[in-house]
Amino acid sequence: MESRTLFRTGIAGSAVAAVCCATPVPVILLGAVGLSAWVGWLDFVLIPALLGFVGLTIYAWRRLRTECATCEPPTEPGPDWPKGPTKG
Repeated sequence: MESRTLFRTGIAGSAVAAVCCATPVPVILLGAVGLSAWVGWLDFVLIPALLGFVGLTIYAWRRLRTECATCEPPTEPGPDWPKGPTKG
């Protein structure tokens, strides 16, 4: 999997898990569909999910930085490089 895709997935998953941990959104939604008995188990699912997505984000970020560190730096054009638009 590509590093940028992993990074984006980690960021999106972390954001969703953080919103679900910090707000009563899952409690309201589960109560609305009649599954309020599951509310007690939310912490056992959401906190590990948040930690997993944060870990995925850190892994992808480090992998992305390693890939960028091995890239060749951009070189400056030599003296024979045409300056400005070329006239044909």
